[in-house]
Formats: sequence, structure tokens, C-alpha cells
Amino acid sequence: MPRLALYALAVCLLAVAAAVVSFVQGSWLGIVWVLLAGLSSNMFWYYLKRGRGAAQLQKR
Repeated sequence: MPRLALYALAVCLLAVAAAVVSFVQGSWLGIVWVLLAGLSSNMFWYYLKRGRGAAQLQKR
């Protein structure tokens, strides 16, 4: 798995945890964390697919 994909996954998980904590405390700032989680999730899938495509090209 590409390193950037792992970093994006870590950011996504941390953002989800921060959103949960923020909403439990009654803060609406959790919406920002949810948006960051969505962005980092998309980055994770992008880098994962990009890494798999590069690996397939190297096998040829």
C-alpha cells in the first residue's frame, strides 16, 4: 500500500474521532472535521488506486 494512502487513511480516522468528540461536547465545529474526513477519504482511495495502477504497469 502506498505511503501517501496510509497517511490519508490516518488523517481520515483522526478526523472522524475528532468529529465524534466535538459533537459529543456539543460543538458544531464537528462539521469541519466531517468535511476533512470526507476529503481525506477521497485522497486515500485516489492514492490507493494510483499505487495499484503503477504496480501493474511495472509488472508489464
